Amino acid sequence: MFKIRDVVIDPPIVLAPVAGHTDSLFRQAIKGLGGCGLVVSELVSTEGMTRHPAASSHLTHFQEIERPISIQIFGSDSARMADSAAMVEAMGADIVDVNVGCPVKKVVKQGGGSNLLRDLPLLGRILRAVRMAIKAPLSVKIRSGWDRNSINAVEVLKLAEDCGVEGLAIHGRTRCDLFSGQSDWKIVAQVKEQAKIPIIGNGDVFAPADAERMFRETGVDGIMIGRGVLSNPWLIRQCWDYLSGKAVKQVSLIERAEFMMNFLEKVQSQSPPHIVLGKLKKIGGYLSKGFPGSTHLRARMHASRATSEFFEVVREYLAHDAQQSAD
Repeated sequence: MFKIRDVVIDPPIVLAPVAGHTDSLFRQAIKGLGGCGLVVSELVSTEGMTRHPAASSHLTHFQEIERPISIQIFGSDSARMADSAAMVEAMGADIVDVNVGCPVKKVVKQGGGSNLLRDLPLLGRILRAVRMAIKAPLSVKIRSGWDRNSINAVEVLKLAEDCGVEGLAIHGRTRCDLFSGQSDWKIVAQVKEQAKIPIIGNGDVFAPADAERMFRETGVDGIMIGRGVLSNPWLIRQCWDYLSGKAVKQVSLIERAEFMMNFLEKVQSQSPPHIVLGKLKKIGGYLSKGFPGSTHLRARMHASRATSEFFEVVREYLAHDAQQSAD
């Protein structure tokens, strides 16, 4: 375990923020499977929060069972970032997290996310304004740099520490790498070696052995896992089993099918009608990866024109193909 100030993160494995995926329902599901010491919300725009708070409420909503929880904000206006951080603190978040790593074009064009890696004076103003606005623990999530020719993660670490940041998560890719190539864990190790605050390593943990290797090679205090969990919700639990010297949880096809069906039904019941079908298709696409005949299943799911048709496709598959394969 480790702490970000007085917030205990035990086990030392964190569910990464993934836009469009790590909502309250998903975070609750991952917590319920075990092994997860901290969950982080989807990134929330400070422009949206301060101008139209109700429109962002689904991103900041959480249940007590999710604690400890970090709510992540992004933006480029220091005053709005400070106001949003205060709103997040008032909501009861255990940690306020500032996104300095998102590579998505929409976020970067607004001056937020990994764009701040190119403007450290602005980043400093933002972090100082946020720190002054809240009493809660403050963390940041960064990438190694804007591109391979401007790796500045250690410089960003020192700036963050000077501004009162109490924890830092680093993804070993640059912004321009997006998700191509490999996460450079040597940079993660360099940041940890120079740090006075807890460091969380992120990038390319897709199997339990990857988690052990990241801890061993980088010396980080914790690891953060995102994309791998979307198609294997048990990944965090499996990593913790492996790190604890226990038998790694083996998930049967029947268990995976039951989880997928139960989760999709919850998504249907708790999502607005105008977005539910698209959300079901996206989630179903990830959760069905690795199923026998999953390519055909996903094609049929994506071709569905109504939620009733979508569930008919899934139920038909689970009743026949999945059971037949398990038998």
